[in-house]
Amino acid sequence: MDRIRIRGGAPLHGLIPISGAKNAALPLMIASLLTEDTLELGNVPRLADISSLLRIMSNFGVDHSIAGRRPGQSTETGQTIRLTARNVIDTTAPYELVSTMRASFWVIAPLVARFGHAKVSMPGGCAIGTRPVDLLIMALAKLGAAIEIEAGYVVATAPKGLRGAEIDFPKVTVGGTHVALMAATLAQGTTVIRNAAREPEVVDLAECLIKMGAKIQGAGSSEIVVEGVTSLHGASHDVMPDRIETGTYAMAVAMTGGDLVLDNTRADYLQAALDVLGQAGAEVTSTHGGIRIRRNGNGLMPVDVTTDPFPGFPTDLQAQFMALMTRANGTSRIRETIFENRFMHVQELARLGAQIRLDGDSAYVDGVPGLKGAPVMATDLRASVSLVIAGLVADGETTINRVYHLDRGFEALEAKLARCGALIERVRG
Repeated sequence: MDRIRIRGGAPLHGLIPISGAKNAALPLMIASLLTEDTLELGNVPRLADISSLLRIMSNFGVDHSIAGRRPGQSTETGQTIRLTARNVIDTTAPYELVSTMRASFWVIAPLVARFGHAKVSMPGGCAIGTRPVDLLIMALAKLGAAIEIEAGYVVATAPKGLRGAEIDFPKVTVGGTHVALMAATLAQGTTVIRNAAREPEVVDLAECLIKMGAKIQGAGSSEIVVEGVTSLHGASHDVMPDRIETGTYAMAVAMTGGDLVLDNTRADYLQAALDVLGQAGAEVTSTHGGIRIRRNGNGLMPVDVTTDPFPGFPTDLQAQFMALMTRANGTSRIRETIFENRFMHVQELARLGAQIRLDGDSAYVDGVPGLKGAPVMATDLRASVSLVIAGLVADGETTINRVYHLDRGFEALEAKLARCGALIERVRG
């Protein structure tokens, strides 16, 4: 099993190209099931989760091709994938496939919307909490799908098609909004989605669906209105830049010091996190096509944060920010309101010398003068990269095990950091 080895103490300088967003690419790929025509997606990151979803789509009979590398491209720049769901041979997604990636459950929406039936395995547990799919099922039921639970599978049927409806989510749900949006595009009549997720990834999906012929208004606000159409057609769409990758590298340079340009990204996708970095002592400025992060030798200031749905502070940057606060001059409070059990990185950060106390949904981080390298274990995707950030400043050597978590969500992580001065390498298992 691969490991990542880091020797801390090197500031970061240079430029990092930001990859396409995994959290946008996955629903966009699933949206290809809504049409028999080809959907071409550019700027798709090279990640384990993308490969997993391609296997699931192939199981349905979806044809896919990955365009060859164009001049000037590298393994750190996005790939182009063409998906054609003309000859879908099966509308069942088995447990052994869905269990590898929770987002694959969303295939239930385009399958029942286009074919009138779908049988998709419940995704099961998750390291960062239960993350139930009840709101996703509720949205489909509102649209007229008959729902049954059979031996761990959700069976959705709508032989006469889905019908437009009013969907009022009791809490903000990105997955529920994705499912409602995809299903409503082919429903008869008008669908109103209230308390919709406002995340940029939802907007990216809506923009792609509109290119495919969907009639959608209000994406990016808390109320989305969809006028159903009888069919969708093919389109070409580029995946938005990854705001979580952007925030992760921004926190890495805030931690190590230095001067880093993050290219091909947008500040408005993560303004809350950038504002927090400014309060902590980093200098954040916009550039043509990206963001510049600088921090000189001054110490970090403690900042209290609470995770919230967009446009609030992202839960997917909570672990990275906690790593940053381990070196702050004082105590910070980090409150997690989105997922339970999302403090699993605390014990591993403690192995590096961090001083962190847990109290319910809050973590109190007492900044320490320095961290010391040690072997640590990644527990999930975001937790694993928080250990990378801590390792970049820890005295001595830090070895991170279970890096397959990192490969799910960060494209060419060690190569991007090494090119900017980090002493980091992958050790093949």
